[in-house]
Amino acid sequence: MTDPAGASGLDHAPGGAVEIRPVTGLPEFRPGDDLAAAIVAAAPWLAAGDVLVVTSKVFSKVEGRIVSSPTDPDERDAARRRLVEQEAVRIVARKGRTLITENRLGIVQAASGIDGSNVAGSELALLPEDPDASAAALRDAIEVALGVRVAVVVTDTMGRAWRNGQIDA
Repeated sequence: MTDPAGASGLDHAPGGAVEIRPVTGLPEFRPGDDLAAAIVAAAPWLAAGDVLVVTSKVFSKVEGRIVSSPTDPDERDAARRRLVEQEAVRIVARKGRTLITENRLGIVQAASGIDGSNVAGSELALLPEDPDASAAALRDAIEVALGVRVAVVVTDTMGRAWRNGQIDA
């Protein structure tokens, strides 16, 4: 059998070392903050070809995708449920109070990605309207500021329906 990649097999060759570096010293972001400026100040070491991973929550915050929420637990839950249905294009599964939905971005996840973690107790976060555009704008702003082109990956914490554990996808 012939190697489809040719005799060299480069498509499966080991790459170089992978280095994971945290971007430390970033502030708690709020609507209107300049994400690119904060990252450039905290990570002037970014180099061409680096991959910058940013959680969707950060984009949600700076892009104003934070909504007010009651602090009473029952009222907060009701407000969250209204937002879940507002952001969903369809309900994929329901078990008790848990909803697995497909949102307008085509992502199938719990609660349309509506999240109350890492925001004030009187707030809920919606996913960014257009994560691809958010990533492209950040990439372009970093290129202007540092003169290097990096890749930007937007992640969100997710689990698999009815399973324990979380990952960033």
